[in-house]
Amino acid sequence: MSVRHALLALLSEGPKYGLLLRQEFEAGTGEVWPLNVGQVYTTLQRLERDGLVASDDGGDDGPQKVFRITEPGVEELDEWLHTPPDMSSPPRDELVIKVLVALRLPGAEVGEVVQVHRRQLVELMQQYTRLKEDAAEDELGLALVVDAELFRLDAVIRWLDAVDGRLKRLPGRIVSTVRTRTAPERLRRRVGVRR
Repeated sequence: MSVRHALLALLSEGPKYGLLLRQEFEAGTGEVWPLNVGQVYTTLQRLERDGLVASDDGGDDGPQKVFRITEPGVEELDEWLHTPPDMSSPPRDELVIKVLVALRLPGAEVGEVVQVHRRQLVELMQQYTRLKEDAAEDELGLALVVDAELFRLDAVIRWLDAVDGRLKRLPGRIVSTVRTRTAPERLRRRVGVRR
C-alpha cells in the first residue's frame, strides 16, 4: 500500500492538515488499515522535501500545519495511478514458505499443515462476509476492501486445495523427497525475471 500516493490523492481534493488526512485515509479504506499520525507527518515531510506537496508558512510541523499538492505532485499521482504494479515475481508469502519448509522437514505432516491453514482461512472469510453484510450501503471503501480480501483469501484456499491434490497424487505419499531447492530459480527463468 502506498501511503505516499494515498496522501497525494487526498490532497488533490484540496489543502488539509495531517490529522484530517489520517482520518480521511482511514475512512476511505473502510478503517481496515489504521494509519499512525507519525507516519502521516513523516510521509508529508518527505513529500514536501521532494516538492510534491507544499505547506503553509505557519511555522512548526504540527496538527494545524496545512499541506497542499503541487503540480509535480499531481503528475506523480497520475503516473502512479496509471502504472501497473510489478507483479512479475511471486511475493514472498509466509504460507507458501511454510508449505515448502514442511515438504523438506522429516516427519512433518504436510497435509495437516495445509488443512490447519485452510480452516483458519475459511473462518477468516466468514468473518469478512459478516463484516460485508453488516456494512452500510454507502460504505463503498469498506465494501471494496472486503471484496478484495475475500477474493484473495479464496485464491489462497484454492492454492491450498491444489497443494493437497498434488500431495495425494504423489506415489507412496513420499513428500520429503520432493525437490524444492531449484524451484524458485526455474520459476524466475520461466517468467524471465533476473536476480
